[in-house]
Amino acid sequence: MSETTAPALTPKDFATDQEVRWCPGCGDYSILAQVQKIMPGLGIPKENIVIISGIGCSSRFPYYMNTYGMHSIHGRATAIASGLKATRPELSVWIVTGDGDGLSIGGNHTIHLLRRNFDVNVMLFNNQIYGLTKGQYSPTSEENKVTKSTPFGSIDHPFNPLALAMGADATFIARSMDRDPKHLQEALIRSHKHKGASFLEIYQNCNIFNDGAFEVFTEKSSKPDNTLFLEHGNPLVFGAKQDKGIKLEGFKPVVVDLNAGASVNDLWVHDERDFYKAQILVRMFDDPRLPDHLPRPFGVFYETDRPCYEDGMQMQIDEVMAKGKGDLDKLLRGKETWTIA
Repeated sequence: MSETTAPALTPKDFATDQEVRWCPGCGDYSILAQVQKIMPGLGIPKENIVIISGIGCSSRFPYYMNTYGMHSIHGRATAIASGLKATRPELSVWIVTGDGDGLSIGGNHTIHLLRRNFDVNVMLFNNQIYGLTKGQYSPTSEENKVTKSTPFGSIDHPFNPLALAMGADATFIARSMDRDPKHLQEALIRSHKHKGASFLEIYQNCNIFNDGAFEVFTEKSSKPDNTLFLEHGNPLVFGAKQDKGIKLEGFKPVVVDLNAGASVNDLWVHDERDFYKAQILVRMFDDPRLPDHLPRPFGVFYETDRPCYEDGMQMQIDEVMAKGKGDLDKLLRGKETWTIA
């Protein structure tokens, strides 16, 4: 009896027949395309992939992915994904959220998912605005941002998403952008390969309510001098002619000119496993309009190994059941009850 081999999947196999209903020119189109492109190479059956989203423009994502999925409730995609992964650990779970959905109403759920280290992939689309509700400022909007809800400028100090993830002890932290497809594909693949909670911030342009928010990092004329692409084991070099570098003076990153006597041998060499230097990297978050600003890093900032929550939970259940101590009926019949008159 001959064996049959399942046909190889293509990006089209991950597209649905649903009309994509984002504004023309929205950065979400690029992110969707890159996710669909990398999915066939992951080697996972479509029925074992789940996309869970919250509320916002980005959260329409599950409708456009030909996998299982759930368009859940505001800020709770991380909580729902945690429950799914705990009960079905064999599934590949991807969370789609935005800067408002994941860092405002859902901020508490996000940090606890990261510290628990469920083996899921968080894609946080950051456009520094509330797009679905028509242009209010968000937790990542810059100070003095004039919007419909802040007509005289926001007085809020914005979140730095990757610094927040570091503070929550995330085991994988990375940043990419919608307008660099190749880099985004690599970041998505790295996120998938990580065993644990991966947190990938994606700069996403909202061309209707916050157009050009990341223009300095995406436009050909300004991108080389304002972006720093991190590569494990390589020195931190940037610039249109790759003639600028970053070195550490104590704990302070400093820009040096390789054409003015500075040596590549003196530069900071990126190590994805260095927890302390990752803390410095995520804080390279200067306003690009400042004359002495540091470039904005993109790539994998930090990766470490830590047991996943679902594995520890199953191990505990197995140990308790093996000892015959697991008796739910006895627990429910316990004496910890009260009668309220």
